[in-house]
Amino acid sequence: MPLPPTTQRLQRLLWALLAWAGIIFGRLVWLQVIRHDELLRLAEQQQQRTEEVQALRGSILDRTGQPLAKTLPADSVAVDPQKIPDLKIAADLLSHTLGVDRPQLLQRLHASQARGSHFMWVARKLDAKPANRLRSKKLPYVEFRTELRRFYPHHELASHVVGSIGYVDGSDAERGSGGIESSFEEDLAGRPGVARVLTDVHQTPYESFVTRAPEAGADLTLSIDPNLQYEAERQLDKAIASSHARTGSIVAINPYTGDILAMANYPRYDPNLPPSSDSDSAARSNLAISTPFEPGSVFKVVTLSAAFETTNLTPDTLINCGNGSFNLYGRVIHDTHNYSILSVADVLAKSSNIGAIQIALKTGDRPLYKYQRLFGFGQKTGIELAGESSGNLRDVKQWMATSIGSLAMGHEVSVTSLQLAVAGAAVANGGLKVKPRLVIARQKPGQPLQHIPVEPPVRILRPETAITMRQLMEGVVLRGTGRGLANLKGYTSGGKTGSAQIYDAKMHAYTHNYNASFLGFAPVANPQIVVAVTLNHTTGGSLGYGGPVAAPVFREVAMDALRMLDVPKDLPEGDTKVARKADSSKDSSNDLSTRAGLFVPPGQRPVSSVTPPPVREEASASAETSSPDRRPFLTASAEMSGGSRTPDFSGKSLRSVLEESAAAGLPVEVHGSGLARSQDPPPGAPIRPHALVRVQLGR
Repeated sequence: MPLPPTTQRLQRLLWALLAWAGIIFGRLVWLQVIRHDELLRLAEQQQQRTEEVQALRGSILDRTGQPLAKTLPADSVAVDPQKIPDLKIAADLLSHTLGVDRPQLLQRLHASQARGSHFMWVARKLDAKPANRLRSKKLPYVEFRTELRRFYPHHELASHVVGSIGYVDGSDAERGSGGIESSFEEDLAGRPGVARVLTDVHQTPYESFVTRAPEAGADLTLSIDPNLQYEAERQLDKAIASSHARTGSIVAINPYTGDILAMANYPRYDPNLPPSSDSDSAARSNLAISTPFEPGSVFKVVTLSAAFETTNLTPDTLINCGNGSFNLYGRVIHDTHNYSILSVADVLAKSSNIGAIQIALKTGDRPLYKYQRLFGFGQKTGIELAGESSGNLRDVKQWMATSIGSLAMGHEVSVTSLQLAVAGAAVANGGLKVKPRLVIARQKPGQPLQHIPVEPPVRILRPETAITMRQLMEGVVLRGTGRGLANLKGYTSGGKTGSAQIYDAKMHAYTHNYNASFLGFAPVANPQIVVAVTLNHTTGGSLGYGGPVAAPVFREVAMDALRMLDVPKDLPEGDTKVARKADSSKDSSNDLSTRAGLFVPPGQRPVSSVTPPPVREEASASAETSSPDRRPFLTASAEMSGGSRTPDFSGKSLRSVLEESAAAGLPVEVHGSGLARSQDPPPGAPIRPHALVRVQLGR
């Protein structure tokens, strides 16, 4: 029986509704089951985003624990270009308040508004004053966000050592761009966190969740002494002004540990400010490690050291200096003075070029090259800074016939100030090459302080060679090219001047401009500081030599260092030359082993020593016919004399006690000042192997 029309219509409507429901159900299955993961991903992209949470960057501290670089909170300013009613007015207001470039800001605002962006940075990590001025205007389209800002409280101080940070490749992440900031980026930066940010339809954030907390970076403690660094920079500035040099550098190093106590450069820069010009970028170069130069006569220290190691030359050996002229394989070399005969000691003191060449010829090219390499020239020192240069030291196979003459006096070789300081440390500490270092401790948040161990030094000279070179370098200060220029009040000192003429490649001739340098240490008996000074492109003829311009810088920096390190004086107050003839009752604490150039472990102060007597100013006689009024050079190989009984030191001065014990090869430990009043073991007692005599001085 056919259904009524009304029923048929209802059935058709019912089937239509069922079909519609089926379609909806199928669509729901398609969307919620089949395409669920894909649609969820698309929704998350529209409604939320993942952002990096910046970690607190570790601080850089000096050796006293004060910050050289630290991280502080700072305000950053962003705008919503879509909410700005008039871009020109906004650009005027923002540029005037924040000090940003108006045309560039207006261009960026137009571009952001055109592409529909709701967020644009205007200025990052502002100082408090401009941020507060803008905040007081209460602009509806301005948003303030707190970021972390790197701050260098001492501005230019040690800027080349500390370095700076900056944005890399246009990203929002800052990284170290020089110095320790760059070399220890991973340690300082820490590990950034992750946050999930929820946004509305306009991509405006309204809530965020930290899914991984950031981990702060480690704090690094440097070997830099801030007071000595300040004085080094101040003295360098004065020397640059007086010598009209273009650039300069100073390195002060502990000869036993390799700790860099000061590393000054000129010109400098303020790491709080971004680079602004080509000259500013040049000022960011650490000249002490990156810019090699011809050292000149300072290199004679290496020449003589190699000779003492490989030949039978002694400080008293006479050298023919040719009356100031010498023909080396067809190349005529002239000296600064017309010396005829000089002892080896005076070759260094008077800085005779011909004398140095004669000594190098006796040494030979391969032994000379060997010790130049042993001192570290032609290779990097391994300092924890990027951009270190190895300098230039050609292999013997590449030498010309006359190269040995040039190298003997510091030409045809380029070195850095740091390499010179390391070489000086080897002489000062008794013949050990140390690795320079800047980072002495590291501490992660919540963990104990981790001290960085000192790398074991490598012996490159015999102790007796080192002590001999120390005495010869003291002669440079007392009666040579450093006389009256590198003398310290209350302290003995040794060093070597250097003046290398600068070659003009265009004119194919040497100019009257110089690389002036001085390498020195103090006190002589137990050196506690080594200072290398370099002034590049000095002018004024001989007034630009290393002696007149670089030696006084050493004097001032070394004096400051010794005072800051609380090193006891080893000379009485007063005139240096008079003091050298008197008994020294205020000698620096030092064991006799240091007189022989033996290594003193870090943190252990030896007891007492005194500088051997200076060489007389007159030309030295040979070792076989030494002058009766001149005492011989002391060496670490002096054999035991006076039998097997303890000498009687009663009533003798400190100098006499140490000289007599040194001649006997008997180590002593001295306390007090004045004359010897008692000793243990007593006079005449049998000397046991490795025995130590304790002597008490009194007045």
